[in-house]
Amino acid sequence: MVAAEHPNRRALLAGGLAVSTAALAGCSSTSATPLATSASPEVGPTTPAAALARLMDGNKRWVSGDLQHPDRDPNRRQFVAQGQKPFGAILACIDSRVPPELLFDTGLGDLYVMRTGGEAVEPVVTGSVEYGPMTSGTPLIVVLGHQRCGAIEAAYKSLHGGKPLPGNLEAIAKALRPAYEQAVKEGGADPVETMARAQAKLTAADLRSNQDLTPLVRKGILAVVGAYYSLDTGKVEVLAGAPS
Repeated sequence: MVAAEHPNRRALLAGGLAVSTAALAGCSSTSATPLATSASPEVGPTTPAAALARLMDGNKRWVSGDLQHPDRDPNRRQFVAQGQKPFGAILACIDSRVPPELLFDTGLGDLYVMRTGGEAVEPVVTGSVEYGPMTSGTPLIVVLGHQRCGAIEAAYKSLHGGKPLPGNLEAIAKALRPAYEQAVKEGGADPVETMARAQAKLTAADLRSNQDLTPLVRKGILAVVGAYYSLDTGKVEVLAGAPS
């Protein structure tokens, strides 16, 4: 499902990653020397398992309402102003009810977040997801689908009825076709929810197996997880790819 990489992109990343990172530093610096503050912010998790555990602990707080709202004060803002090292990258839907920073109870500088309709991907999105693991050692990627996804429902109806969506929405439907086909194959009482889960799992699998991320996954320094968020309960369910 992940679109093919630009032919020059792999060579650029392989041969000049440090240069490209520096060029992007104006909007996403990964300097290892943050501005000192009176606070001593906790170092984020550095392994896939620890990163996932941190996210799931935060989600438990979200479900219970016992929130900590960590790393959301002026000291944290000052600390990350000169550099960042997020422990997770989240590819989620644009849905207003699914903000990753809130439902994982995380703070400023903790997560890279990408959001597209139905977690649809293309080369620019793929590159954005790859940025953290390939430039600053982010150990975890989570593809987060969710309950009652409007993009998934619209794509399902379009593909099922053979009626293209208007404008650029049709591009989303095309990107979601593999998940639609998987949902049709699996069947079930609610094909839209089946498709939403399939989209998260298929996208995570595609990212996990692409040429840039596979070496990191094989070394055990990166995990790519498919997950599903319930609007009713607030709970995140891990579907596939959880690190051991």
